[in-house]
Amino acid sequence: MTGESAITELLNAANSGDIAAQDVVYTTLYDELKRCAQRLKHTAPGSSLTSTALVHELFLRLNQRCVVKIQNRAHFFALAARAMRQIIVDHARRHRSIKRGGGAEFTDAEKGLNMGADSAEQALELDAALTRLASRDADLARVVEWHFFAGLSFKEIGVALGRHERTVQHDWTLARALLQESMLAAPGG
Repeated sequence: MTGESAITELLNAANSGDIAAQDVVYTTLYDELKRCAQRLKHTAPGSSLTSTALVHELFLRLNQRCVVKIQNRAHFFALAARAMRQIIVDHARRHRSIKRGGGAEFTDAEKGLNMGADSAEQALELDAALTRLASRDADLARVVEWHFFAGLSFKEIGVALGRHERTVQHDWTLARALLQESMLAAPGG
């Protein structure tokens, strides 16, 4: 059994409720997911979430959901990318709610988060722009999510989508331009 197929089997066992498999998967993928989260911290608007808090919240969310059978590493990271995006946006919304007088109570995991007003607004703007892009071209939005939020390489994305790496790089460039255009055209952008 190759390393990738072993990870896939562990992910599926963990998804089925196997606690031992969850522990092994968590230990095996933690460092890689933390690197993705750290990269987001330096490049993503709204990413002032600590990388540790983001990864822990990611695993909590993935363990709470009954997702479809995981096909491979790229599929797992695609799910992780979507979850990371949702976590960042949820925290940005909470911050904006508190800023406007909301009285939400935080869990222990959330106490370590330090999201500034500007970064929270940027996270929400990016999410809105990604949503608009997805309605226009779902594949371009998927490339952004997988590369930006999960840190998948263009080659990995190409394999998952059945495209050449250069095509994915072109899609990335186009998606970034469309996102920038969308964010500038949006009210308040």
